[in-house]
Parts: sequence; structure tokens; C-alpha cells
Amino acid sequence: METNTFLAQLQDRVQQIKATAQAEFLSLEPAALNFKPQPNSWSILECLEHLNRYSRFYLPAFEKAIAPALASGSAQLVKYSWFGKKSLEMVNPAGAKKHKTLARMNPQNSQLTKAVLDEFLQHQDTLLHLLSKATTADLNKKTVPVEFFQLLKLRLGEALEFVVLHEQRHLQQALRVKASAGQPLSLVV
Repeated sequence: METNTFLAQLQDRVQQIKATAQAEFLSLEPAALNFKPQPNSWSILECLEHLNRYSRFYLPAFEKAIAPALASGSAQLVKYSWFGKKSLEMVNPAGAKKHKTLARMNPQNSQLTKAVLDEFLQHQDTLLHLLSKATTADLNKKTVPVEFFQLLKLRLGEALEFVVLHEQRHLQQALRVKASAGQPLSLVV
């Protein structure tokens, strides 16, 4: 896919993530945001805190990769490495397979407040800004370290898509938690 189309699609997804989080979670009381369907499952806020922990790592890494970028002369296709394809497959929201998260990224049993939701929404604004700046970067040559093992690197385009898919996956999880609590789901258009 051509770079500008790829980035525009990611921006659309992030806009949808933000709109859904605002519509579904902003009006909820703290008890609903902290409700867990099962003792071992995550609450809505734990799902969002997990994503915040990833954003605290990846957003500065994206900024660093994008900042020195010079505009490329021609439209390029976004390319994927074997590792990039596997990483995207792992976080694909359509995938049913569960994956164990690293202890430092697992917010289970944390004492969380609505500030988690506010931070999540701020991260979405930052990500949208970075996606608009990324049009000047070579998404295939710039790399971003992988959070769990920083010697491994993803191409910038792969890493951007990884974060967005990961957010979609856990937003769906948070919506399932809301539905299991008997909270009505809003229609977001």
C-alpha cells in the first residue's frame, strides 16, 4: 500500500478508537470502569492502562524516528519484514488467540482512576499528530525498537500499524467488559 494511503487509514482507525473510547467510557462511573467479569480478567481501565504503558514507550520512539526525517521524493509502498508480519498477526483484533503480556505491561489489580482514560485520549491525539508528521519519513528505512526486547527493531510503518492494531484489540476487549457489566453500548459513527 502506498505510504500516504497507509497513514490515512491508520489516522482513520485512531480517530475511530478515540471516538469509541469517548462515547463508550467517558460517562461511566468509576465502579463500571473498574468492573471485572472474572477475577483474572481486566477491567476497562486495566485494558486502557495496558495501552497507556505501550504508548509511553512507543510514542517517544515514533517521535525520535520521525523528527529527523526529510521528505522522500516519491510515493513509496509500505513493506513488511517477517518479524513485522508476525508482530501484526499477534495483535490483530480479528485474531482469537490470547497472548500473555509481560509483567511490567500487565496492569491487573492496579488501583486505577478515570485519569487512565484521560491519558489514553491524550495518547490518541499525540498518535494522530505523529501519523500526520510521518508523511515525511521513510516508513521502510526508519526503525523503532520493540518494547519487550529493544535490540529487535520494527520498521516505522510496521510499528505504527502494530500500535494501532494493538489498541483496536484491547478496545474491543474493553467493550466486551462493558457489555458483560450490563452497560449499554453507544453507536459511534
